[in-house]
Amino acid sequence: MYNFSKKLKLTAVVLMVLGAIGIGAGFMSAPKTVEDVEAILAHDNAHGGGHEDAHAVTTHDTHKAEASHDAHANEHTAHLEHVLTQLQNKPWAALYVACFFFMMIALGVLAFYAVNRAAQAGWSPLLFRVMEGITAYLPFGLLAILIILGISTVGHGNHLFAWMHADLDPTSPTYDSIIDGKKGWLNPGWFMIRAVIFAVLWSGYQFLSTRLSRKQDTASDNSNFKKNFQLSAMFLVVFLYSESIMSWDWIMSFDPHWFSTLFGWYVFSSMFVSAVTVIALVTIYLKSKGYLEKVNNSHIHDLAKFMFGLSIFWTYLWFSQFMLIWFADIPEEVTYFVTRIEDYNLPFFGMVVLNFVFPLLVLMNSDFKRVNWFVVIAGILILAGHYMDIYVMVMPATVGDQWSIGLSEIASVLFFLGLFIYIVFTALTKAPLEPKRNPFIHESEHFHY
Repeated sequence: MYNFSKKLKLTAVVLMVLGAIGIGAGFMSAPKTVEDVEAILAHDNAHGGGHEDAHAVTTHDTHKAEASHDAHANEHTAHLEHVLTQLQNKPWAALYVACFFFMMIALGVLAFYAVNRAAQAGWSPLLFRVMEGITAYLPFGLLAILIILGISTVGHGNHLFAWMHADLDPTSPTYDSIIDGKKGWLNPGWFMIRAVIFAVLWSGYQFLSTRLSRKQDTASDNSNFKKNFQLSAMFLVVFLYSESIMSWDWIMSFDPHWFSTLFGWYVFSSMFVSAVTVIALVTIYLKSKGYLEKVNNSHIHDLAKFMFGLSIFWTYLWFSQFMLIWFADIPEEVTYFVTRIEDYNLPFFGMVVLNFVFPLLVLMNSDFKRVNWFVVIAGILILAGHYMDIYVMVMPATVGDQWSIGLSEIASVLFFLGLFIYIVFTALTKAPLEPKRNPFIHESEHFHY
């Protein structure tokens, strides 16, 4: 049985406490009035900060477009109110990105676990308890997501989702016909019903599959194993549909005027490679503490091989989505990438280096895939790259060019990292790390690549 060390438990608690304090400070420091925003922009302009260009461009456009003092004042006030909304969104968006990132890791591990169950894979049963421990975070991660979504939509607690505040009056000069056409799908009630359904389905499979896995340890036959196989096969069908819809709702709807038919697969690829990476990191950590003795270098090699292959898969989808839209140059489509290239140039292209170039160079060699510290370094950078991937999907539509990696972003990651560690490693103490009666356990013990 695994023993959750006091040192690691303390580390998790400290991360959560520091994160919670930082999150609170981020919300407290957000501007409350347009006067606060004007002072922030003036300070950034005076010190050459990140908002200088946006402010300068706005001032230039205002002077060029309006001749009268009243019109200029109105436009300037509207700009300040817009920036106020963006800066007030910033701590919410940072919280959401970190919350979604760790939730998607657990969900990706659950899908990978189901694939191995349904395929009756012979190499992976020794890793099943690691996967089950990671997926224990999923119900908590989903609950946190539901709370934020509920506050954002039903509770009207922020302005993260633009479709929530669109003008749907056909007689209004600011009438948004696109969002009005989608209101049958994008409305708070139906949006939250879908979210709850997804959370129940995914958490239900996680609970039932883990329960059947542990019951198999003391069973006299393989009935629980067979039930788990059938359950996993059915779950994968449900997952493929629900994950795509989830990606439209929880990520793509931040940009309600834009859509991509590839988006569900794109989010899935980021989720899957992050999940396998965390499985590898947790496995290597447990081995370093003397657990999982029967897990050998070939298991680590195969996990690293998945990390490499799925990084290539993510890059293929990233390039396909980006290049086809960019080459077609249809205004309502290409604006999505124009915004990210102009305002998020470094993170947008930096994540390609972290998610493709680095894994390609480091993990291509088969021998390197067996070196634990190599896999750990590659894994940390891959996770950083996919955090940036989610960041770039969410931030442009919620905070515009007012972005930065600051207190709110770091604190949110620390809080959910601490929560993730605490829940996952607590779950690992609930059952033996080695399944007892899995029919493929001996094949897994003697696995060699």
